[in-house]
Amino acid sequence: MNYFHLPLEDWTNDFVDNWLLPVMSGVFDSISGLLSSFINAVTDLLIVIPPEVMAIIFIIFAWRLAGKGTAIFTLIGFLYLGSVDMWPEAMQTLAIVIVSTILSVLVGVPVGILSATNRIVDSIVRPILDFMQTLPIFVYLIPAILLFGLGGVPAVIATFVFAAPPAVRMTSLGIKQVPEEVVEASKAFGTTSWQLLRKVQLPLATPTIMAGVNQTIMLSLSMAVVASMIGAPGLGSAVLKGISTVNVGLGLTSGLAIVVLAIVLDRITQGFGRKTEIEKERA
Repeated sequence: MNYFHLPLEDWTNDFVDNWLLPVMSGVFDSISGLLSSFINAVTDLLIVIPPEVMAIIFIIFAWRLAGKGTAIFTLIGFLYLGSVDMWPEAMQTLAIVIVSTILSVLVGVPVGILSATNRIVDSIVRPILDFMQTLPIFVYLIPAILLFGLGGVPAVIATFVFAAPPAVRMTSLGIKQVPEEVVEASKAFGTTSWQLLRKVQLPLATPTIMAGVNQTIMLSLSMAVVASMIGAPGLGSAVLKGISTVNVGLGLTSGLAIVVLAIVLDRITQGFGRKTEIEKERA
């Protein structure tokens, strides 16, 4: 049923061709340069560290935060990555996940705090988050390619859009769940708004915030294969190559490598969240 014609496609293309690209291309180039340098620095650091040292670091973190079982799985998983020659690709994927997670936390936590403490901000942020989470993943890739080209930068941007909402939502939820009597008691002792946030609300909300960080990491990893379609290096690229060449072995090998990374990062971040929650209960 076509009662009227809405030329949204034409409007969008005119906006992009006649204003966005001519006027803002310099800004996007600067952002691309900064992100590219950051991604390359993280990737180079992860690759230059000997695999044995990196494995030991992860095993120690897994043991301290998630227990002996996770540490043993981390050892076996990292041995698998080395045995199937997927270590460099795993580090490239890990670099993109790290950069995407850092961006998501740096943006998501402050926005979540504002959303929890200001109703107007909350009413604006919530529909934006709904839009970011419901828009099909592949739609993110079109503007990412257009504005940032191919490679790791558009992959990080697309991953950020997909993975940031949990950080915002869980931060807001964690602060809102701080007991009102605790907030009132703190105000009664003369704490400022900054002191209340830093010494009361954020410490009590840390387990919930960490749950949001955990979700952000998992969503970032889930974008690995999709991001490879726009030139992102790493395990997703190996999976994509396996698909395009109908190489079942390569697809299985690289897919299992993604599973290893996902489980290790998931258990470590969950363990950190549980540890902070136990410390909060003891306090």
